[in-house]
Amino acid sequence: MGRISTFGQHLYEGRVAFDFVGRRKLWYSISAAIVVLAALAFVVRGFNYGVEFKGGVEFTATVQVANSESADDMVTAVEDSGVAEAGDPTVQTSGADTIRVQTRALTQDQATQVAQSLEKAGASEVSQNLIGPTYGKQVATKALTGLIVFLVIIVIFIWAYFREWRMSVAGIVALAHDLVITAGVYALSGFEVTPATVTGLLTILGYSLYDTVVVFDKVRENTKGVLSSTTRTYAEQANLAVNQTLVRSINTSITALLPVGALLLVGAGVLGTGPLKDLALALFVGMAAGTYSSIFIATPLASQLKEHEPAIKAQAARVMARRAKEAAAEPVAVAWAAPSRPVQATGSAKRAQPSRKPRSQRGKGGS
Repeated sequence: MGRISTFGQHLYEGRVAFDFVGRRKLWYSISAAIVVLAALAFVVRGFNYGVEFKGGVEFTATVQVANSESADDMVTAVEDSGVAEAGDPTVQTSGADTIRVQTRALTQDQATQVAQSLEKAGASEVSQNLIGPTYGKQVATKALTGLIVFLVIIVIFIWAYFREWRMSVAGIVALAHDLVITAGVYALSGFEVTPATVTGLLTILGYSLYDTVVVFDKVRENTKGVLSSTTRTYAEQANLAVNQTLVRSINTSITALLPVGALLLVGAGVLGTGPLKDLALALFVGMAAGTYSSIFIATPLASQLKEHEPAIKAQAARVMARRAKEAAAEPVAVAWAAPSRPVQATGSAKRAQPSRKPRSQRGKGGS
């Protein structure tokens, strides 16, 4: 812990610094590659929508052991029920003794007929959950409405708090970055998209924004009065802000990801399926992406937009001019500070020096 604290102190004081803002093209390229991959995933593979969105009937059956063999038995039972609309069901294990079977929309009599077929195949305590397709449309519409309202409020809040529209744009880009990556992970993993997934997506928006606002607040503090300074440019002050909050962002993210990772492990590994797994995956991926975007996307983009202002350009030119002047004066200062070399005596000086006889001849001259 001592080394981490010392390292964090060095980052805060600027003794050690990572060039997040200066190498923004590299971070943009990495993020663009990830976003393109995620977009291709949910365009090509599509989402695995749960029964809440596409409508249908969900049967929950209790079996002795929930494994691939018992799941196959449930599929066979549905196909042998004589209900053509129940063909090609989706079967998932849930925990150690529960199997979930999803079919297309059925009437009450058809659902009862399928439930009886499942009981004949060895299932017990078969429950039914009939969901119409209109419910899924309502959930999707409300989720989209909530997302739009959230984004509008966020833009207004950031602009009003920081008095800087560029930070609002950078924050929205970071949020879109996190949403696309999370959606791509859902498409690649094949996890069901349920109302719990929507809840997780809306939650990660707040978390991502929280981390971004913390960094932006430090940027505002560092760049206050930057126009009258010739020590550092706006981009350098923004980069210093990211380094000063780096350790805090990492510690906060790890603290949040550990319990969410435990929820994901329990939901996917122990329970097998259900809202807990769907919620945990959205939170885990979104929090990780939010930490990345607040460091590598939001602040570098806000700084890049700010650097186009004429006043910021003029201030950066003054900083560069001062550094060039100091660099030009440095060799002269070194020359004055260099130790003087011993001067060799000239011919006249040599003649002025008294001659010294060897010690062995001194006595002979006196006699």
